[in-house]
Amino acid sequence: MSWKTLDRNQQAVDPDAPPVLSDAIRDRIRSFFDRYETKRAVLLPALHIVQNTLGHVSWQAMAEIAELLEIHPSDVMNTISFYTHFWTHPKGEKVITVCRSITCEVMGGSAVLDELKQQLGVDEHGTTTDGRYSLVTEECLAGCDHGPCLLVNEKMHKCVKPEDVAKILADSGNDRLSMERSELFDVPAGTSEHALSASSSGDGNIDTTSDVREMRES
Repeated sequence: MSWKTLDRNQQAVDPDAPPVLSDAIRDRIRSFFDRYETKRAVLLPALHIVQNTLGHVSWQAMAEIAELLEIHPSDVMNTISFYTHFWTHPKGEKVITVCRSITCEVMGGSAVLDELKQQLGVDEHGTTTDGRYSLVTEECLAGCDHGPCLLVNEKMHKCVKPEDVAKILADSGNDRLSMERSELFDVPAGTSEHALSASSSGDGNIDTTSDVREMRES
């Protein structure tokens, strides 16, 4: 095996390139500042915002996130490299994530993965030529009682057999969720602290929150 030699003297980010984070993205990230004690704690929400908006988190986006949160760019890279959810290069419109846990493996998960590779014409972490799908695997999708399982974006497909793969890929709604997402992350930018608190249950207990003060009070 030959290893690619990296030139550490070559900059990963072009200092003359225009910013990739728009004012709207920056404002959305700043809207989380009051919900945490430090700007560093906003790193994960910031990464989700950038990836959901731009499709991936490029090297330049990492540098701009670091500047906005007043942390070192290596802190951003360390976080991205730890979590498999984040992409540093463009991915397909839909990401298929196949579970590779022992439960799904015993139930035939490897055959499902092989069928996906054949149908899509890509290997793991590859993207189809038309840009529609990217294929990855994860250690566990927490659907052990429905193995083999896979995700298309955020939608879980349960008890998948190799013969089901073609039908799933042909379904334009294969990533459509049957329930609304939590408003915790998707709360619109600029929503007031009072409006966030008003979403809690009537008995005064906080149902879902990432605000440190609310956690302590509850």
